[in-house]
Amino acid sequence: MNPAPSIVFFTTASGAGYGLLFWLGLLRPLGLVPGQGLVALALALLLITAGLLSSMLHLGNPQRAWRAVSQWRSSWLSREGVAAILTYIPALLLGLALWIDAPALALVAGLLAAAGAVATVYCTGMIYASLKPIRQWHHPLVVPGYLALSAFSGAVLLAMLAAFAGGGAVPALLAILTGAAALALKRAYWQAIDSAPPIATIESATTLGFIGKVRQLDPPHTEQNYLLREMGFRIARKHAAKLRLIAQGAGFALPVLLALLAVLVGGTPAVLALTLGAVLAIGGLLIERWLMFAEATHTVMLYYRG
Repeated sequence: MNPAPSIVFFTTASGAGYGLLFWLGLLRPLGLVPGQGLVALALALLLITAGLLSSMLHLGNPQRAWRAVSQWRSSWLSREGVAAILTYIPALLLGLALWIDAPALALVAGLLAAAGAVATVYCTGMIYASLKPIRQWHHPLVVPGYLALSAFSGAVLLAMLAAFAGGGAVPALLAILTGAAALALKRAYWQAIDSAPPIATIESATTLGFIGKVRQLDPPHTEQNYLLREMGFRIARKHAAKLRLIAQGAGFALPVLLALLAVLVGGTPAVLALTLGAVLAIGGLLIERWLMFAEATHTVMLYYRG
């Protein structure tokens, strides 16, 4: 699949934004995150909004994007849009509660914002997990992976911001736990898709396998078309392996180690460690999201490569 920059940025930025909103909504009303939390909320909404706007660039007719929410009964994309819009309401109420120092409102709004963040990320994951022709996406670990990556990236951002406010032990511990879990989940996912057989062959797709081996006599097209542009992307296995190692190191292992260092040392070194960890995590997750698309294969390409 074509790893379009707009979608890679969308899934990374909005995932981090919703993860940050989730942890902020849960922890700030309980006093587990130092500071007012308005900076963290502003960053979360900035990432969410930037990601959603970026996703519209991938639409064929962006000015009609508002129509997507009308199909919520049958479309996970529409459900994602509805959930994203509704989540803004408790998120803004949380901001108001933090601004006027209203603990009761902050607790309710925070819980609702956290629930909305989970629902939106779940819908995003289901957009891909529901696509049966793409075996790398139609997999039981895809949705848990989206949720885990969102929780981890949100935790590293919150830990960084909390460290600047003189705390951050709880978010840093969350970053360690969610980072280790996300890495284990991602490795299990990669192992699963590498060992899984193809969901279809040219013989099964044409139902001519009973005759014998099927091959093309002529290519279906003599020039580039939409299917080849969107679904014909290929990446060499050796390049994918290198990028996986970089994603694991920069996106997960190093941020977790830096968060652990921050918990142990505290002070200014902790601020520097958590800041570097957040930068590395987001950079590594951009690579991981790029691979999510680049390694995906659509069954329709059997028609072109048979």
